Amino acid sequence: MSPADLLTLYTEDSYCQVVLNQIISKEPPNSRVQIKGLVGSVDAVLLAAAYRQQHQPFLVVLSDREEAAYFQNDLQNLLEQEVLYYPTSYKRPYHYEEIDNANVLMRAEILNKLNSPQPPKGALAPPSGAGGAGLLVVTYPEALSEKVINRRSLLSNTFTVKVGEKLDPDFLSEFLLGYDFDKTDFVYEAGQFAVRGGIVDVFSYASELPYRIELFGDEVESIRSFNPETQLSLDAVRQINVIPDIQSKLTLETRESFLSFWPADAVLWFKDAELTLEVIDNAYERAEKALLEVTSGGRGIQIVQDPNLLFETRRGFLNQIKTFKTVEFGKRFYFRSPQPPEGTSIVPPLGVRGLPQPSFNKDFKRLIDDLSERQQQGFLNIIAAESPRQLERLEKIFEELDPYLKFRPMHTALREGFVDENLKIVCYTDHQIFSRFHKYQIREKFSKSKALTLKELKTLQPGDFITHVDYGIGRFAGLEKVDVGGREQEAIRLIYRDNDILLVSIHSLHKIAKYAGKEGQSIVMSKLGSGDWDNKKAKVKKQLKDIAHELIALYAKRRNAPGFAFGRDNYLQVELESSFQYEDTPDQAKATNDVKTDMENTHPMDRLVCGDVGFGKTEVAIRAAFKAVCDSKQVAVLVPTTILAMQHYKTFSERLADFPARVAYISRFKSEKQIKEILKDVENGRVDILIGTHRVVNKDVKYKDLGLMIIDEEQKFGVKVKDRLKEIKLNIDVLTLTATPIPRTLHFSLMGARDLSVINTPPPNRQPVTTEVHVFEEVFIRDAISYELNRGGQVFFVHNRVNDIESVGNIILKLVPEARIGVAHGQMEGDQLEKAMLRFIEGEYDVLVSTNIIESGIDIPNANTIIINAAHMFGMSDLHQMRGRVGRSNRKAFCYLLTPPLSALTTDSRKRLQTLEEFSELGDGFKVAMRDLDIRGAGNLLGAEQSGFINDLGYELYHKMLDEAVKELKESQFKDLFGLTAENIKPLTPDCQIETDLAVLIPDTYVKNISERLSLYTRLDNLKTETDLLAFEQEIHDRFGPLPHEVRSLLQMVRARWHAEQLYIEKLTLKSSTLRAYFVTQGNEAFFQSNGFDKILHFVQQNPRRCSMKDAKGKLIVSVSDVKAIVDLVQIVSGWV
Repeated sequence: MSPADLLTLYTEDSYCQVVLNQIISKEPPNSRVQIKGLVGSVDAVLLAAAYRQQHQPFLVVLSDREEAAYFQNDLQNLLEQEVLYYPTSYKRPYHYEEIDNANVLMRAEILNKLNSPQPPKGALAPPSGAGGAGLLVVTYPEALSEKVINRRSLLSNTFTVKVGEKLDPDFLSEFLLGYDFDKTDFVYEAGQFAVRGGIVDVFSYASELPYRIELFGDEVESIRSFNPETQLSLDAVRQINVIPDIQSKLTLETRESFLSFWPADAVLWFKDAELTLEVIDNAYERAEKALLEVTSGGRGIQIVQDPNLLFETRRGFLNQIKTFKTVEFGKRFYFRSPQPPEGTSIVPPLGVRGLPQPSFNKDFKRLIDDLSERQQQGFLNIIAAESPRQLERLEKIFEELDPYLKFRPMHTALREGFVDENLKIVCYTDHQIFSRFHKYQIREKFSKSKALTLKELKTLQPGDFITHVDYGIGRFAGLEKVDVGGREQEAIRLIYRDNDILLVSIHSLHKIAKYAGKEGQSIVMSKLGSGDWDNKKAKVKKQLKDIAHELIALYAKRRNAPGFAFGRDNYLQVELESSFQYEDTPDQAKATNDVKTDMENTHPMDRLVCGDVGFGKTEVAIRAAFKAVCDSKQVAVLVPTTILAMQHYKTFSERLADFPARVAYISRFKSEKQIKEILKDVENGRVDILIGTHRVVNKDVKYKDLGLMIIDEEQKFGVKVKDRLKEIKLNIDVLTLTATPIPRTLHFSLMGARDLSVINTPPPNRQPVTTEVHVFEEVFIRDAISYELNRGGQVFFVHNRVNDIESVGNIILKLVPEARIGVAHGQMEGDQLEKAMLRFIEGEYDVLVSTNIIESGIDIPNANTIIINAAHMFGMSDLHQMRGRVGRSNRKAFCYLLTPPLSALTTDSRKRLQTLEEFSELGDGFKVAMRDLDIRGAGNLLGAEQSGFINDLGYELYHKMLDEAVKELKESQFKDLFGLTAENIKPLTPDCQIETDLAVLIPDTYVKNISERLSLYTRLDNLKTETDLLAFEQEIHDRFGPLPHEVRSLLQMVRARWHAEQLYIEKLTLKSSTLRAYFVTQGNEAFFQSNGFDKILHFVQQNPRRCSMKDAKGKLIVSVSDVKAIVDLVQIVSGWV
């Protein structure tokens, strides 16, 4: 069933038609409609049905920001179209100094749509919603309380660009500069523009995306929106409005009510009109108070105007409403007063007989009884779920428990289920059935460009350290023009020890990588021609071969060992997985399947699951544990600390509370008597899952039938425990979890040598942690802590100096006297430290002042603010790990980085903090900036000494060599294990070096920005397929205009290199119109007996005047004369393939 089918049931019902007609009828224009009995998401269903019938402009006012966001999601899912969200301009209520740029953009976009004039009939339609036609906007009282720029000012500040009209790029540049737009090389955020030849990119403050205007002479040939992250064009449009930052313009202009922008036929929907008026009153009073603070020397709030100019008054708002039709759809009605506002008419309240979705608390028997009863009463049963997988799970459970029960699955998310007794419809949501967490999603804005930061991190800057495969570690010194046979080309300039200079061809960029070593380690540059680099590589290669050999040998041993094969999932397993609070990410689903497949195999499992903090590794472990319990096997969960044992015990117990599994834990906090009783129950099989530190693997712990061992952070255990684990691992299934991310690249290198599952994506409903850099200021610290405590939360305060940590605790107590404060640091006695931590976990402390010992392992969903003092003293990965302690629930989380003034910090520190501020989301993008964690992960996986080798070579080259070592072993000693034969083992293709005296480069006149040219060269050099090359060609045409001849030749050179590598050509030159191909002869006998080589011989024989073939110092060289252009070279070499 689709959402459209559900809406049709409402529009076709006779009683609903009465209700809908009252809403959409235009007579009288300012009537007051009231609808009672709307529960759950039926309010959104009714509103969507009304909108679908008439497409009238609707402004929907919910009670608060969160309710509005959930409602907007419901409407969007039901109508299957974009519904606009109108937020407040501020990051936090009444913090008028904290403007939220993303919100300002959303507000301006809506004002622009409302302000765009309607086109005459038959004219080309403007963007949807122009003049307010058919506009559907959801908002909340705080957003309505702010006044906006007046219509006249907005129109006079709007510049319209249309396809086919004349446009002088110089005039447009002047206009934009006059309105404080920044001229940049590339446009990434609102308020920027760029001019590149006949292309102008501009990001207006009133559009979700920037636009690319392409000119032919002085005429606008096309306008396209483009993605600021990829810089690629998206959709063509006929006209755009360019609007400056109206928030800054507001200070100089007269403002008016947001309602004054709406057309006369708009319908205003209120969930609670009285509350809306109270909030408007409140906002006005707060603004007055803020104004007083400023005038009496309070701290720098930017409101220096009369509140009348900034905020609505209750009276003014009521006057505005008079002219509009209103619909009230909440629990109380404002317009039912004996004296309705003058000139308005009230329609008697309309009733809908709605009931909320009952609470089933994951009890499927109750759910099935309820649905069966409704089915017998003639109700249509619908279950709505965001994921088709969840609907499949439900069908599987119902099939097992009651095959006669029927329900209609609807693949859409709704915030709350409902029963509509008028229409006899039951619509339940999966997240309420399973008590799962459901979160709204607001359209992400490009307020600050992550893409730009990512680009900076990836792109080489002059002065950066690099690793060259053949020459070692040096510094990048930019691009340099060189003369080759009278033609200009570009080369990369590298500086080595003693200022030795090396110029490298742009065709060898794939051999150069930005150096990534451990944060804080000193870097030793290589000396050209010394042989040190080759010795280092040889040493590491030997080590890598040994490590890879050990890993593969262990893998082979395990494959041959006998183990227990667990059965397929039963309905209880499906029920457990369906009741997970979050939606499974693809990575998490894959990890779960990997683990279950291993358990169902006959040989013992030994799988490592790794993923960042809070990415759902524990859930994978719980599912595996329950699968073992369903087959009457016991599970031991081994953790490094007592606190973690407690945390896991709580998590496992809560998740398995409704299932037949008994969980117990042993730790030093339990008495000897308690431990004795638990161990006795373990021996008798009365405990299914035992959690604890190293005690759970002691020889005195006797399991009745142990089937699965789960190990959390194995690298943190001592040698004794590790040796004991080796004994245990031989015959039972083992699942290891680690929070140190194993780089995805390393994961692929070890595929088949280690069973690895990587969870790289965070739960989709998790909110990003708002990260801000602040100067240490007592008032700010007080406000941040008070804000968190007032919403019932807890705070981490990180101070990394033990000698004055107590006095920091006292300062906080003085600032927030009502807070209960605990102190924890690594120099405390073990018991003392654990007690302090436990008190915080149990909620006995509000604020924990600690050193960075909280970096890993603690999971406190109630702690959602972390303040890190002297943040500039920490490395990026430490800051990232500490930030991961908060934002582990559905609450908005904050991370404040306290530093001296930014101007006093080093460039590196400043960049590090700004990067962290920019990347508030969890997940992959951030990893680019965090090679340090990758290196830690590699060290944990392959042995600690590996971190040193990575530091010697740089991460990229280390990884490349590991790849080669694993490939070599798989194809020699272990080829039988991997089922490889001589036919499917290919020798390594050489890196082909290309030289020419023709002009092959990206000219300055085409791409001015040097770092962008380098970035394009690098990407081009790393392309692997024809599809990628064509996409690259399309992209640069889109961004910079038609390709000049030199760039076309450059693209052909890439094709030439691909063909050459297939033919085992290690060097290809085209100079003075002669092509020379140098072949790899050693170890390449198979090629010289192949069809490919026959084609080359045939070509030489067919063209005796142009061709020659000779052997020079054991190398075969084929020469072809009269090759005038790169395209001819490609034609010849491709003919040989």
